[in-house]
Amino acid sequence: MTITPVELHHIELKRGLFGYRRQAVDRLLEEIAESFEEVWGERAEYADRIEQLQSELARHHDLETLLRTTLVTAEKSAHELRDQAKREAHLVVEEAHAEARSVTRAAAAERERLHAEARRVRALLEAALEAVEHAGEDDGDGTKTEREAA
Repeated sequence: MTITPVELHHIELKRGLFGYRRQAVDRLLEEIAESFEEVWGERAEYADRIEQLQSELARHHDLETLLRTTLVTAEKSAHELRDQAKREAHLVVEEAHAEARSVTRAAAAERERLHAEARRVRALLEAALEAVEHAGEDDGDGTKTEREAA
């Protein structure tokens, strides 16, 4: 039987001829002792449970802190990787543009060289045609051709 503090205040012990009745007082003291033993046992269990819960709470706080730190680090790394990727992509695009300009300049230079070569070949052909025409005219008016002169 559990005795509460309020019940202790209202207990009235019967008096006998020489004071309180010993048997009733002994029984009451035994009940009080049992009650306090129960309360102290529960108190110790609750203290252990509180300590266990506080330990778990501290562990969860540590895990939360670790997770927050990890999350912040991961976000920072993701931003840095994205920025690095953007910079690298920008460099690749710039290099591609530079290479395209170089190829375009080389192609334009080659085109000019080919045009110049075509003009030179055309001039040579025209000169050869003129020489052939002049040679044919020279044969007709009695002058010697180069083959005959040699």
